[in-house]
Amino acid sequence: MMSGLDVHYDLGDGHPLLGRRMPDLDLVTADSVVRVFSLLHDARGVLLNLGDALALDASPWSDRVQTVEARYDGEWELPVLGAVAAPSAVLVRPDGYVAWVGDGTETGLRDALTTWFGPR
Repeated sequence: MMSGLDVHYDLGDGHPLLGRRMPDLDLVTADSVVRVFSLLHDARGVLLNLGDALALDASPWSDRVQTVEARYDGEWELPVLGAVAAPSAVLVRPDGYVAWVGDGTETGLRDALTTWFGPR
């Protein structure tokens, strides 16, 4: 409670991760293993593509959002909620909170990018 990890912003219905702090997972990329929070050091948003060959296009926001192709092998654990289903993609705000969760499609991604990172 004192750390604020159980804070949940109401960003609408959807995956339980939406509006919550992104867990600091060890992601496996093509080059190495990287921690999620290390991707936030540049104070930019991060679009994590965790799905199989899911084509996510955030290129109009590339000056504000970094796209990372990765995978995570393990359970997703959230404070207060416990284990949740693994998403196919996640848009993480610079403060570490999840602004959008993919369900295998880009549905809602452009709206979330525009809302949190401005027009393209």
